[in-house]
Parts: sequence; structure tokens; C-alpha cells
Amino acid sequence: MSAKLGTVLAAAKADNRAALIGYLPAGFPSVEGGIKAVNALVEGGCDIVEVGLPHSDPVLDGPTIQTADDIALRGGVRIKDVLRTVQEVADAHPAAAVLVMTYWNPVDRYGVARFAADLAAAGGAGVILPDLPVEESLEWRAAADEHGLDTVFVVAPSSKDKRLAEVTAAGSGFVYAAAVMGVTGSRAQVGELAEDLVARTRATTELPVCVGLGVSTAKQAAQVAGFADGVIVGSAFVQRILDAGEDESAGLAAVRALAAELAEGVRRH
Repeated sequence: MSAKLGTVLAAAKADNRAALIGYLPAGFPSVEGGIKAVNALVEGGCDIVEVGLPHSDPVLDGPTIQTADDIALRGGVRIKDVLRTVQEVADAHPAAAVLVMTYWNPVDRYGVARFAADLAAAGGAGVILPDLPVEESLEWRAAADEHGLDTVFVVAPSSKDKRLAEVTAAGSGFVYAAAVMGVTGSRAQVGELAEDLVARTRATTELPVCVGLGVSTAKQAAQVAGFADGVIVGSAFVQRILDAGEDESAGLAAVRALAAELAEGVRRH
């Protein structure tokens, strides 16, 4: 586990609460606006932030994040802008951990060793790679280890116990447990299988287990915080910015306010 990510998760545990992890894609609604928005996540109460690397075919993301990615890509966002976002947030908030959430293809095209080196130089703590099979991750994990980066893999309710053990043995930082089957997006209820998935995952590893997909309210955050080490929220933040339209200040205020509500939620349990 990277020193930064380990420190942040340990601090939340010492405070007898789950960590709050917020996601927003870089370049959304613009590169400058995206940097402000990710900063607003931390200002509102997120302990860890995921900076999304927009992709033209985000197969695991629902319509909300797909819309944000499309806006970012049409705005011309590049990997250098993602790294700049990481660096500016890491510099502004040294107590927070900054991760990149990305599909594998952009990293592969950029260059595995180059991406790891540049992310570390920007102050990143690691990456979440939802579509990289652990069997094909050796090159990346070697580069990540060389630069002190964590590699977070995703497990799902459909994952068998043997597969959970394989995934958790390969990962570091924390395990991303998908609360529901399907794509990202806010939901009225957090998947009932989430608590069972966390228990089964913990049986295979000492890594913290953080739950995402579907959390959008303080009540849901409190529910998940009752059995997970971290609560991950993405689409709900994206939706706040979309709802604000051209009013950047309103979007930032809405993101900051939601982060504060969710931070209260993870402490409520």
C-alpha cells in the first residue's frame, strides 16, 4: 500500500468511521472546471478522490458518467490534463489521497512505465483499473511498485471466493467492491449483496474493502459505512454538475454540499 493511501485509510479507521471516496472525471465540465470540482470534493469532506480518465467507450459506466466523459472528450481533454488535475489537487490538499480511475487501453497506449512514472511525479497515490484482468497485470504492477503506486482492482457480487482470493492477492491499497451488478449510477437502494461481498472479500485479505456503485445519499453512505471501510460515490457528484448547466459556481457549491452531507453520513453510523 502506498504511504499516502495507507495513511488516509488508517486515519479514517482510527476515527472509527469509513473513508469517503469521491469520483469525478478530469476535463469535466472543462479542464479548469474539473480541477476546481475535484478540489471541491476534498473541501466538502472526501478523504480520497478518484480522477477519472475519460474514455470514448466507458463500458462499465452508466449514462451519467458517459455524458460527462463525452463532454470532457469533446473539450479536448488529454492524459496530460488528467495528470495536471492529479497534481493540482495533490498539491492543494496534501492530506488527501488522489487516485486515477482508468480503463486499461489509454495506459497501454501512453506507455506503462511512462504512465506510472508520470502519475507518481504528479503526486498520485495509485490507480483503479476496472477492466484489467489480474492475469494480465504483471507489467503494470511492476511499474506501479517501482514508483510506490497502489493498484486497486474491482470485485463484484458474482465473483466466486476463489476469484476473490486471486484478485485481492494481486491488488494493493484497497479492494473496490461493486455493490451491484451492472454499470455505475445512482440508485434508490444500495445492492443487498454488498454486505455479503464485503464479508467474503475480507475473508481473503487484510486490505480495506470499499464499496461503490449506487451510493448517492447520506442515508446510503451511513448504511454502507456500517459494514465497509470506505464509501465510493461518483455519479451523484457528476449529476450535480450536469444539473448546474453553465453555472460553474452553482455546480461547485452543489458538489461541495453533497460531499459534506455524505461525510456526515459516513460518520453517522
